[in-house]
Amino acid sequence: MLQTRGFRRPAWRLLRGSLLVGAVTAVCYWIKLNAASTALLFLIAVVLQSLDCGFLEAAAISVLAAASLDYFFTEPRFSFAVSDSLDTVTLACLLTVSLVITRIQTRSRAEARESKLQRSNMESLYKLSQELFALAPPAVTGRALLEPFLSTFDVTAVCLFDATTLECHEAGTSRSDLAAKTRDGFIMGRDAIYPELGIVVRCLRARNSIRASIGFEGLSNADVTAPAMAALAGAALERARTFQSAITYAAHAEAELLRSAILDALAHEFKTPLATILTAAGGLRAGGSAMPEQAELAEMIEDEASRLGDLTTRLLRLARVDQEELKPRLQSTDVAELVSRSVRRYSKLWPDRKISSQELDEGSEAHVDPELLGLALSQLVENACRYSLPDSRVLIELGIHENMLAITVWNDGPPIAESERSRIFDRFYRGTAARHTAPGSGLGLYVARKIALAHGGDLALVDNRASRVGFRLTMPLATD
Repeated sequence: MLQTRGFRRPAWRLLRGSLLVGAVTAVCYWIKLNAASTALLFLIAVVLQSLDCGFLEAAAISVLAAASLDYFFTEPRFSFAVSDSLDTVTLACLLTVSLVITRIQTRSRAEARESKLQRSNMESLYKLSQELFALAPPAVTGRALLEPFLSTFDVTAVCLFDATTLECHEAGTSRSDLAAKTRDGFIMGRDAIYPELGIVVRCLRARNSIRASIGFEGLSNADVTAPAMAALAGAALERARTFQSAITYAAHAEAELLRSAILDALAHEFKTPLATILTAAGGLRAGGSAMPEQAELAEMIEDEASRLGDLTTRLLRLARVDQEELKPRLQSTDVAELVSRSVRRYSKLWPDRKISSQELDEGSEAHVDPELLGLALSQLVENACRYSLPDSRVLIELGIHENMLAITVWNDGPPIAESERSRIFDRFYRGTAARHTAPGSGLGLYVARKIALAHGGDLALVDNRASRVGFRLTMPLATD
């Protein structure tokens, strides 16, 4: 049907042009116009014919007009011979001017068609952008993102490969395995065109990385429209991901507020009954009327309640330090005294560990926050005791390392796996062996390192041999 219609139009234009030339020839011959006047009328007829026909059709009518002028109006008449050179120039000018005008008209029509096509593409792209950005951000995924392309542009199928989910989403009906071509475009990291299949694939880039790829099948004028369509798809995807990130961050912030409220409630709920237990146990032991066995039990209750209170305090402080931006309150502190205090405290808490310290011969003064440093040191010693075997040695060594005051905590125990060493300071991370050895939250080393960094120092794993593990906490020395 299209081929028949395409053939009829040129044939009708040729017939119309021939009739126009015949009419001009008949009228001019009947009123006996000269060749020059007739040539002008033929020129007007050719120009009118050229307004809505192709170059070949207009050229054929131009040749027919020149032949009619030669045959009917140029001496000798009724032959294609030309006796006067002036008539030859007239014929040549008619043919040349006709063909030039025809060429100009053909080019103008082509430019008009191109301009109309560009305007149509711009309108379609504008409509596509409106439909894409009218979608609610959570819906800009999969097929929902592709439907506007099908409804706006005359395409057979559209396919999107999302690098985040590694999934292909397709809308429409593909005849040439569009999904595979789209996926290959992402894997290869470059745009691709398959003219024989009518497929074009574009990579969607954001922040110098490829986030997805989109393929179109049956898209006309793809070299112009495909880049703009891909840019709109990429912008819609990035908008959806930004929206999702904002939701995630908001959820995290809300969780932090909720956690802070829970911590405050726990602090109150735990501290009040523990204080009551300590008071009651102390009163029983100090009354003097209890039997020796009862006094011993009261003392045990008092010690365990005190230990539970200390543990609760440390856990709450760990959680608060984790969620807050640390601003140490620096003051001149004898770090050796902090170390001795930790040795005495943990020797009572872990009587089956041999806890000792090795201190500097010279002064160990440093400008630190004693509360925060004590928390970091407690966490290191607690870990050393928890992950070592009974009757093993735990050593707290105070020294100088690279012009920094260093506290190194050693313990005998299983080494940390090579694959886990870079992650042991991550928030909530616990190694495979640690998860099976002792309970924990995965916050201890993270918070201890956070405290060290806040003081201008660091916390690092310094030894990891078969039966020895060491962590070194460093901070600047006190300056006069």
